[in-house]
Amino acid sequence: MLSIENVGILFRLANERVDSLKDYAIKLVRRELRYHEFWALKDISFQVKKGERLGILGLNGAGKSTLLKIIAGVLKPTEGKVVRNGSIVPLLELGAGFDAQYTGAENIYLYGAMLGYPKEFLKEKYDEIVEFSELGDFINVPLKNYSSGMKARLGFSIATIVEPEILILDEVLSVGDAKFKKKSEKKIKDMFEKGITVLFVSHSIGQVRSLCDRAVILEKGRLIAQGDVETVSTLYEEAIKNDN
Repeated sequence: MLSIENVGILFRLANERVDSLKDYAIKLVRRELRYHEFWALKDISFQVKKGERLGILGLNGAGKSTLLKIIAGVLKPTEGKVVRNGSIVPLLELGAGFDAQYTGAENIYLYGAMLGYPKEFLKEKYDEIVEFSELGDFINVPLKNYSSGMKARLGFSIATIVEPEILILDEVLSVGDAKFKKKSEKKIKDMFEKGITVLFVSHSIGQVRSLCDRAVILEKGRLIAQGDVETVSTLYEEAIKNDN
């Protein structure tokens, strides 16, 4: 089970641009730095039971990705807490930990280590990762020569090599070309069928309806609705129509 309890996160944004570290240090010493604060998320509470698939809906800037990063442990909330029971695999910003100077093969170990996978486990799963990524001989080429689609395929192949108890998905079902997209969707659905708990962010209401059984709506960092997926999706569609 996953429990999000009164979670909020406060960000401080500089009121003016600081072009260099030297300028920043001078302004800091002189106490000339001015900030404005805003709550990216505030008073977020909900639970996800074992085996449930929760869709997270909201327009750009609603706080969806920030919430997923807090649940995954990438960001620490300013207030509230997240209680996680089970191993988590976050599919967020695939390949964000890659080093462009290293080959695909080297990045398997680098990115895998960032996701918490032991080196021996990665050695054991290496061939499987390369085969699924469909990179072939490109696995020995530096990532600076990869297309964005190739990087996404490698990131997806590494991240999904384990079977977690909780899976966090942020728009990752759109990675790669049409063929790989279909292949990645099948892999995710196979994981669903094993009864894992899922949190899923997508701009596609159709995807949320087909993959999830419950949903929540975020608006400007606040949770404004939660319930069964059909009811919440309909509410979201109506809200979008009214905005337009």
